[in-house]
Amino acid sequence: MAQMENQDVAEPLSPGEAMKSGARPADRHGLLKHSREFLDFFWDIAKPQQDTRLQATEKLLQYLRARPEGSEMKYALKRLITGLGVGRETARPCYSVALAQLLQSFEDIPLCSILTQIEEKHDIQKIKKAMLRPALFANLFGVLALFQSGRLVKDSEALMKSVKLLQALAQYYNHLQEQPQKALVDILSEVPEAMWQEILPKVLKVDLNSVLASPEHLELFLLAHQKVPAKLENLMGSVDLFSDENIPRLVTVLKMAAASVKKERKLPAVALDLLRLALEEDKFPRFWKEVVEQGLLQKQFWPASYLSFRLLGASLPLLSKEQLQLVMRGDLIRHYGEHMVTAKFPNQFKFAPEMNEYVGTFLEGSRDDPERQLDVMVAFTSLTNQGLPVVPTFWRVVRFLSAPALKGYVAWLRDMFLQPNLDSLVDFSTSNQKKAQDASLHGPERAVSRLRKWVILRLVSIVDNLHVEKEEALIEEVARFCFFHSFFETKKPMSQIPETEQQFSFPMDGRAREVVSGAFFSLLQTLSTQFRQEPEQTQGRQSWTYQLVQFADMLLNHSHNVAPLTPFTTKQRQAWDRMLQTLKELEARSSEAKATAFQHLLLLVGIHLFKSPTESCDLLGDIQTCIKKSLGEKTRQTRSKAANPQEPPWVEVLVEILLSLLAQPSHLIRQVARSVFTHICGHLTPRALQLILDVLNPEQSQYEDDNVVVMDDSEKQLEDEEDKSSDSEDDKNSASEDESDEEESDEEDRDGDVDPCFREQLMAVLQAGKALGGEDDDDEELGDEAMMALDQNLASLFAEQKLRIQARRDEKNKLQKEKALRRDFQIRVLDLIEVLVIKQPANPLVLELLEPLLNIIRRSMRTSSTKQEQDLLHKTARIFTHHLCRSRHYCRDVGNCVETLYTQVERLVQQAGRQADSSISLYYFNASLYLLRVLKGNTSERSISKTPKKEKAGTDTSTKAKVPKVAQATSCLDLSLVTPIYSSALSSFLTKRNSPLTTPMFLSLFTRHPMLCKSLLPVVVQHVTGQTRPRHQAQACLLLQKTLPIRELRLCFEDPEWEQLMGQILAEVTENLRALGETQTKSEHLKERSSLELLNTLFRIINHEKLTVDLSGVRDVLQSQQQKLQQRVQQGEHATGSCRLYDLYWQAMRILGVQRPKLEKKDSKEGPTQSPVSMKRKKKGFLPETKKRKKRKSEGATQQADATPAAAGGDQPPSTGKRKRKRRKAKVAAEAQVNGTPEAKSPAAQSPAPKPPTASPSTPAKTPKRHKKNKKNRKLSQVNGATPMPSTEPAVETQPQEELPTQEERSQASRHSRRCRGKRQDCPWPAGAPGPRKRKHS
Repeated sequence: MAQMENQDVAEPLSPGEAMKSGARPADRHGLLKHSREFLDFFWDIAKPQQDTRLQATEKLLQYLRARPEGSEMKYALKRLITGLGVGRETARPCYSVALAQLLQSFEDIPLCSILTQIEEKHDIQKIKKAMLRPALFANLFGVLALFQSGRLVKDSEALMKSVKLLQALAQYYNHLQEQPQKALVDILSEVPEAMWQEILPKVLKVDLNSVLASPEHLELFLLAHQKVPAKLENLMGSVDLFSDENIPRLVTVLKMAAASVKKERKLPAVALDLLRLALEEDKFPRFWKEVVEQGLLQKQFWPASYLSFRLLGASLPLLSKEQLQLVMRGDLIRHYGEHMVTAKFPNQFKFAPEMNEYVGTFLEGSRDDPERQLDVMVAFTSLTNQGLPVVPTFWRVVRFLSAPALKGYVAWLRDMFLQPNLDSLVDFSTSNQKKAQDASLHGPERAVSRLRKWVILRLVSIVDNLHVEKEEALIEEVARFCFFHSFFETKKPMSQIPETEQQFSFPMDGRAREVVSGAFFSLLQTLSTQFRQEPEQTQGRQSWTYQLVQFADMLLNHSHNVAPLTPFTTKQRQAWDRMLQTLKELEARSSEAKATAFQHLLLLVGIHLFKSPTESCDLLGDIQTCIKKSLGEKTRQTRSKAANPQEPPWVEVLVEILLSLLAQPSHLIRQVARSVFTHICGHLTPRALQLILDVLNPEQSQYEDDNVVVMDDSEKQLEDEEDKSSDSEDDKNSASEDESDEEESDEEDRDGDVDPCFREQLMAVLQAGKALGGEDDDDEELGDEAMMALDQNLASLFAEQKLRIQARRDEKNKLQKEKALRRDFQIRVLDLIEVLVIKQPANPLVLELLEPLLNIIRRSMRTSSTKQEQDLLHKTARIFTHHLCRSRHYCRDVGNCVETLYTQVERLVQQAGRQADSSISLYYFNASLYLLRVLKGNTSERSISKTPKKEKAGTDTSTKAKVPKVAQATSCLDLSLVTPIYSSALSSFLTKRNSPLTTPMFLSLFTRHPMLCKSLLPVVVQHVTGQTRPRHQAQACLLLQKTLPIRELRLCFEDPEWEQLMGQILAEVTENLRALGETQTKSEHLKERSSLELLNTLFRIINHEKLTVDLSGVRDVLQSQQQKLQQRVQQGEHATGSCRLYDLYWQAMRILGVQRPKLEKKDSKEGPTQSPVSMKRKKKGFLPETKKRKKRKSEGATQQADATPAAAGGDQPPSTGKRKRKRRKAKVAAEAQVNGTPEAKSPAAQSPAPKPPTASPSTPAKTPKRHKKNKKNRKLSQVNGATPMPSTEPAVETQPQEELPTQEERSQASRHSRRCRGKRQDCPWPAGAPGPRKRKHS
């Protein structure tokens, strides 16, 4: 870069750099003739931001269009050409693009002249060796700029020069690689045929060996064959690239091309042109077999394999049906399948996304040809690994299929499911699978089972894909197909039932039926969701579930042709018929939301009748009974109760049914149960709610057996087993490593599981075999038979122990699995609680949810180690916090439960104080606040009449304010009952060493209930002083500091009461401050800081409300502690905390009318001693005084500086340089106005003895910014009948000062100082004047 700047072609300096550099070179580029705006365009063009470059180029073109004949055009061309060779590699393409845009806009500029300028500026023959690379790229980007302008192919002379220049640049391969040849191919691809006749002999070598030497030369040959085949034949004769001699050389060239685009990951153009030439000459089979499959795939060279894959994807639109069959059944597609199966790790390159793009592009472009679409889809689906297709079941390219192609693809899938043709599949096995000699892994039955599983999931995913345009007939066909083969079998074909017309070529086993059944219920969930999301499109027809029920009824009626896999009993068939009758009745009331929800539940349970007939039959009868009672409840409520008093209410029965359904791991059932419960939660009874809470009760569900049996997801297990079996061969090495790890862990477990019983048995066996030697038999040895017998006994003993260990491990795993299932079931049951809290927040039953939810939170926070426990905790906490405690609506009619609520509040507060963790305690405390909110929001005359004495006592002790009286009279909240509860909790918080209660809890209580806060304030004030710990005193001060400013609390007090309270708190705080500055521990220091913060809060309240409170005692106490605080700060004890304490102290003193004195700096000449603070903390970034360079002043200036009197504040350290004017004025004003004294004009030597500063309302301090605050402080002191007292802090000696100069004198001095800057010796201004006296002249 430095060498580039030294050249005459160097990039000119920016205006900013020219200003910074001190040199003023000659104006070589004519910069002075152009504006700054014009020059900035070229700097913006080279910036990395694309938007900035484009805007700069556009503005440059607009600027030049306005001045086409000016010197700007010449300079712009010169500047852009110079920029092509700058040292910054990122800036070269920017200048190239700008030059191309300029040449495109101004067509009168000759290209030959531009090319000549480029060659002259960047002459590769005359350039130095060090600058060769930038010059080469400058020529290359210059030619590219001419080509991008669109004018190069029209100018034959410039085209020939550019071709020669590119051929010359091609010799520098080390710098430019193959870029010149690629640029030449790109340029010649745009050249018309007429110009090709002249250019071809100059750019193409006649020798075939040169053509097959590199991909670029071969690409040039193929381009000439495409443009001018006759001229090429005249030059080279007849050339057969696909001869036996040339095919190996073609393979070599293609491998070179694959390696060149390894990083770009794209298909080289030469490969696609070779494919087109093979198709044109009818030699595609030879090219594909010998060049691609037998050449590129011969050795494991992955860039060549990826080139072959890309060539396959790009050739799809070019191939006919026969050629597609050749490609999709050869070695290349099998190699692609192996790559799909083996490329599983995250760090491995996966070609599947690129192939999906190729196939998707082909399908999208061939919507008018459904047959070609179907052929490609079938070809890729037929690629299988031991029967399992390698493409995923959710292959998203299906969204580009047209309706006929999709219909044909679904039909092909159904045929492959019923009658799988394994010979039509392109099946392969990986190397690891081939090594496995297990015959069961290679049998046709396993391949058929894997294929059927994939096919049924593929059918379901087609319906599930929202982006696929599918007709309702196709959806119905897939749904009927899945349902039929899940639960029915064909006895005799029937034309009215198309599903019976085809028979299975391979019988279907039970596991395959379970997979199909699971896929059907997944499809049913999808159909139900789409039906719910699109009601406007499905208003005129029945739901999909209803249609499937009707289809099932038709199948049951044709028992001669179709038979269910599990035949119905008479009772089950009667339940089915009654269900159909109930569905018709509900259909007549379809306008009601409740009827729709019941219909959906009935349909779902009716479908499950085929999966589990016994359980579903009982549920159907109960559901129908509950539906009839719920829909006819208003008319027959009293009659039914009188008829059957022992019969449980219908809502309890329905809740039990919903709980039993939630035990099944089905998302559809979960949605239906939530929907049904939404409509019945308004009729919920305490017994029904208790059924739900019994499931959520952690103690009961942990130690007792649940009434509901939680079922496992067998379908997922089957799928996992299938996946494991299909991938076991590929992961053999990793599996062996895992087995070794498991063996090591088993050994560790075995060592840890050794029990005393096993040890005794082992000792007995060893003693029986005399393997444990004693004193008597040292020389005896066991014989061979004894050793064999001992080995057998030991082997049997260890085998039994291994079995016992495995049994214990299995039992442990079983318990953990049951626990996980139970947690999942509880998470699903929480949906019902969430519905109840959201839909019925005013229901009194919601109040019974508090403690069960708190028990779940408490237990889960203790044992939240697994993800299920965390999910359960998060969901419960979200329901409790957001939907319950923070809900806008709550119970407004508690009825006769007021006393129960008071008991519950007391219990919750007590439990909050007993918790070990504050986070758990917070939930209990919030629950009590929620109950207080409920009590406060309820108005009950019955509760008032029952407890008139309590209300009267509460009224007598309460405040006389009108608004709180009304609230107390109309609310169920009795302060006389609540106050003792929270008073004991508050006392525990302020006395107990490790209390889980926190300050924010009580602040929330005080904010929401100010009347209760008024009753609890004496407890807090009591703990400000006394025998409590300093930490608790600090917490009491903090509570008061945050509570007293609450506006609602102030409304609860009359003025005399409030003033008395302020005085009482002030007295307690004053007692705390008597020990200010004497703290030794951290808690005592915290108490001091909290006391001062509370004192400042009290001062603000007294000042704002203008209360009459005697502050003289506080002032005397504070002044007596001033010396201790100052010494503490100077000694550096608790540096940060002491400074904060010191600031709070002077904040309080300033409110009392005493200004904080400013500590003046001591002169460095007095001695080398430093304060402890300065010794500990030395200011970084400044040189010490001994290292500073002494200023050289003239003798006269030194004498005058010595004769200048000192400042009014005393001795000052020597100045270290210039200072800003504002800082000088502020310092002079501070020195002159500290303590309210006037500025001194006399020298320090003539000053009398120092006097303490005085401050009074008649002589206020003249600090402009604090004038108003001081005025308020004077008012506060006058109200208290006392005058502000002066500060007793020992100040630095000050001099009697005269009055400050006027504004006119200061302005005159300022003007004079500017005029005589640099002429200090001749300045007539008096040395003691305040204006120029402080200026430092060099």
